[in-house]
Amino acid sequence: MVDIATRVYNHKWKIDPIVRSLIDTDFYKLLMCQSVFRNKPQTNVVFSLINRSNHVPLAKLVDEGELREQLDHIRSLSLSRGESTWLRGNMFYGKRQMFRPDFMEWFENLRLPPYHLERKGDQYELTFEGKWHEVMLWEIPALAVIMELRSRAVLNEMRRFELQVLYARAMTRVWEKIEKLQKLEGLSIADFGTRRRHSFLWQDWCVQAMIEGLGDAFTGTSNCLIAMRREVEAIGTNAHELPMVYCALAENDEELARAPYEVLSDWHEEHEGNLRIILPDTYGTKGFLENAPDWLAGWTGVRVDSGDPAEGAEIAINWWKSRGEDPTQKRIIFSDALDVDKIIELHKQFSGRTKVSFGWGTLLTNDFRGLVPGDRLAPFSLVCKAASANGRPTVKLSDNPEKAMGPKDEIERYKRVFHVGKQKAIKVEV
Repeated sequence: MVDIATRVYNHKWKIDPIVRSLIDTDFYKLLMCQSVFRNKPQTNVVFSLINRSNHVPLAKLVDEGELREQLDHIRSLSLSRGESTWLRGNMFYGKRQMFRPDFMEWFENLRLPPYHLERKGDQYELTFEGKWHEVMLWEIPALAVIMELRSRAVLNEMRRFELQVLYARAMTRVWEKIEKLQKLEGLSIADFGTRRRHSFLWQDWCVQAMIEGLGDAFTGTSNCLIAMRREVEAIGTNAHELPMVYCALAENDEELARAPYEVLSDWHEEHEGNLRIILPDTYGTKGFLENAPDWLAGWTGVRVDSGDPAEGAEIAINWWKSRGEDPTQKRIIFSDALDVDKIIELHKQFSGRTKVSFGWGTLLTNDFRGLVPGDRLAPFSLVCKAASANGRPTVKLSDNPEKAMGPKDEIERYKRVFHVGKQKAIKVEV
């Protein structure tokens, strides 16, 4: 097992670049990329970095030269032969050749497009502009680079024994969480922690700890590179990005109202089984499900990713019942800002009423809260989102108004079109 503290102390990034591979990314990015490659190949999109925790002065903490060096390194990456063979030949969700030959041929020749980086006060403006299926692959590595450079800035000030003790405490914290989860009968949990991880090596360690500590209850990781190396399932379906861009392309309010369902219609044609998971909260869960076509009720499950998770699950269960479906045969995946106590609470509340799964993210792979003076390694909320499509702004509402994104007038328009009323604000921690 890697001695992380020693590697950090030596901090030779040429040996340990932050992003090691184009598949050091979340599995759902590749699934969505293939869908976009097929259905929207001419769409131009701008992705933009957004620091929702503006009390964290990224431009003061992260050296611009180091940031450019890491981003330039990512642009030099391409698929290795082994990575290509894994994507072409491995079985994902019970299906071989998940990725079609034409997509793989394109992906094997891909180098990520240019980026734009500019310092604005204490923050960075980092954007990526180009064909949607190309620039979308910047999202996860861009976030991973920023998060790890911030970690390295703090760690570089620490001495060898301080680092050893820091990682010993962090490892103990993760293992104590795993010991709590061992007591849950029928647990199903995956690692969703790539985008805001402490570091690649730390995420890899957390996955190994989950494999040993939870056995079959650990269903896999969203990180493709770690899934390949550790021989576990690559986990993921789809994200808010798809409806955000489809909606931005709508010509009028009628097309806008239909767009989120057109996304899933395209997805329905490509995937089946456990990949048919609805993410309903982009423009409000309740309204989305109430207006959903009947065929969508036949999908496998729902992912709850904002708002009150218990409330979101109840809405899904009641919706299935109203459409003549048996909730006990459906799956709810909880994935919003989870930590062990909330996982235990939700598991106890919904087990037996539906199939319950968890995507455990930042507070698995980046819980260094309280472990250094000034809490300078505490996780924070950083996202990289599609900001516009073909020159039109994108909008996200979610079930938590604190997560709403887009121009104010467009947010109000979307609320009107999707019949979103007053929502309960929940502080966004990670």
